[in-house]
Parts: sequence; structure tokens; C-alpha cells
Amino acid sequence: MTATAPITQDVLTLPRKRPEGPVNLVGLTRDQLRDALLQAGTPEKQVKMRVNQVWQWIYHWGVREFDAMTNLSKAYRALLAEHFTIALPEMVSRQVSADGTRKYLVRIAGGHEVEVVYIPEADRGTLCISSQVGCTLTCSFCHTGTQKLVRNLTAGEIVGQIMLARDDLEEWPAPGTGTGESGPRLLSNIVLMGMGEPLYNFDNVRDAMKIAMDGEGIALSRRRITLSTSGVVPEIARCAEEIGCLMAVSFHATTDEVRDRLVPINKRWNIATLLDALREYPRLSNSERITFEYVMLKDVNDSDADARRLVKLISGIPAKINLIPFNEWPGAPYERSDWARIERFADIVYKAGYASPIRTPRGEDIMAACGQLKSATERARKSRAQIAAEAGQG
Repeated sequence: MTATAPITQDVLTLPRKRPEGPVNLVGLTRDQLRDALLQAGTPEKQVKMRVNQVWQWIYHWGVREFDAMTNLSKAYRALLAEHFTIALPEMVSRQVSADGTRKYLVRIAGGHEVEVVYIPEADRGTLCISSQVGCTLTCSFCHTGTQKLVRNLTAGEIVGQIMLARDDLEEWPAPGTGTGESGPRLLSNIVLMGMGEPLYNFDNVRDAMKIAMDGEGIALSRRRITLSTSGVVPEIARCAEEIGCLMAVSFHATTDEVRDRLVPINKRWNIATLLDALREYPRLSNSERITFEYVMLKDVNDSDADARRLVKLISGIPAKINLIPFNEWPGAPYERSDWARIERFADIVYKAGYASPIRTPRGEDIMAACGQLKSATERARKSRAQIAAEAGQG
């Protein structure tokens, strides 16, 4: 099934430049930054050097004031300050779980808020970022999905989440030190698994991830970035070609009947259509597998028959299956599968030849676990009965 309108243009994204005032440099691609510097009066013969200098100050050293850019002349710093600003979203609150997970409530233009989660582990530190305010997908097991979509985030608001987290982790290197992947990093991985469907905001997500991957800035490898989609089929191949990150799919069911209820986008692109697109994913290989995310819902999708159907469905796709114990939230119409049931499901999948790790719930005490994100100011005030009624719609 093909879309009749551009997939990424169906909700509002605020313009980067307001009617008056300086232009925010955060979120500009290198080409956009070049054009902006030229327009502000940077000589053509200097612009390539100036782009590199400004880029490193913003994205490698985390500098926010032009006066601190000491390898630029005072006159050029004054020019930059006259035309530009370096502005991030506002961190409204910061909660730290007993397990070390950090949840940030971040305010963006218009007063809207999104949530961002940092998950520290022994061998990595993963930041879960948002791509939209709210979500269009209304997945019935997901707390975020009960919040109405407000708008897309800009590229600056997306990469700004990464920069705010690096602020909090005090991970910006001292000016003059090297760049790249050298040494251990507190923020080593990014997952686009927060609020929103990333492939419904493709252009801004792509530009933000290109900034995050740039070797002279934040410098994260493309293989340290995972984009999670519920199955926006027309954009899947484009993701591989224009971003090149790893792909995860919110799968959660083995029949169209159940997936229609859990993940309503399945009514537009069903399981067979989605799997066909994944089999053709340009970067698909044993070293870059598709991750199938599968939330374990008691007596809904957790039977032995479901496990066997799952491995049959994904046959031939280099993949791993992340089994996610359902993270309950107020009013949720589902329950978490019993642990013994989850382990039995995992064993069937593993014996069929697929890695089947069971995700350890993190940050549940601060509502930071998978599927629990929902900003306080944007809550849709739905009763348990309303949510349950919607979950039962086919």
C-alpha cells in the first residue's frame, strides 16, 4: 500500500527562524550553517573554515557563548552574536531512579514538553530521545500513545536533547582536547524510542542524527544509533539510505487481528507488508540485524503458539527479539505476563536460533520505563474505561 501524501509533512514543525531575532544555530546541518554564515557576511573564501570552527565549538566542546570561541577574532564573534544564538530546549525537571536511570522533562518552543531518559549500564550509556510532542499512533499498551499529537520536533530540538543530557553528565571535553570515539563515554548510544514516531518526522530526525554522527562534533557511530518505528513502511528503506542507523520495529503481535488492536498502524501496513519491507532493508546483515521489540502482555500475545508464529514470520531476516515485560501505568488495560511465561516464550525463540534477551525494566519508580513516557502538561485525561474501550476496538 502506498501513501497518497508525503509521509513526513502531515503535522506541524515550527520554523527554525522566528519572524524577528537571531537564528538558532543548533540543528542546522553543515550546508545550512554555511548558508547562514554567508548570509550574515562571512567572506566566501573563509566560510568553510568558519563552519568547521563554529561546528566544533557547538557540538564537540558544548560552548553556548560566542565570546568563548577563542580561535575566532573579536570582530567575527561580534558578528555571530549579532545574527545568531545557540539555544537548547529548557530542562524543567530531572528525576533519578533507584537504579541510576535519569528522566528529564524538557520544554520546547510553545511551552510544550517532552521526556528524555538516560539509562546507564556497565558497558554503555543509552539516551532515549523523543521525536514528536505526543504521538499519532495510539498503541493501546503505550502510555505515550494516550497523549494527543501536538507537533513534530525540529532538528534543533532533537539534537538539543542529546546536548542537554551531555550537560547533565558533564561530558563535554575541555576545549583543545580530541574528538571521536576515544575513551569510555557516559552517553555512548542513542535510541529513538521516546515520544512519537520518528519516521513521521523523517527530515528533522535525519538532520539531527547526521549532526550527532558528525566526527567533528558529538561523534557517535551510526551503529550506536537505533531508530524504532511502529511500521511506517514507505520510509523504512529511506532510513537506511539517508541515516544509516540500526533499525528496531515495535512488533508486539503475531496476527493482524491482535496487532491491529495493539499497534493500529497495522491497519495501514499489515504484518506481511512490514516484513516484506524489512527483508529488503538495504543494510540488513548478520552484523546489523533488525531488532523486533515485543512487549509481553498477559493472555494477549504471550502464548507458546505466539512464540512459534513469531519465529516463523521472521524466518530469513537477520534479527534479534527484545522481549519487554509490560511496564504498567495508571489506567493501563493490560497486565505484565508472568515471569515464567516470559522465560518460556524466550526459550522457544532462542531454540529457533534467535537471540531473545528479556529487557530488564529500568526507571519504573520514576515512570521512565519503555512505554511509560508522557509529559505531565500534555496528558489526555482518559479514564481506565475509556482506554480499555479503545484497546478493544478492531
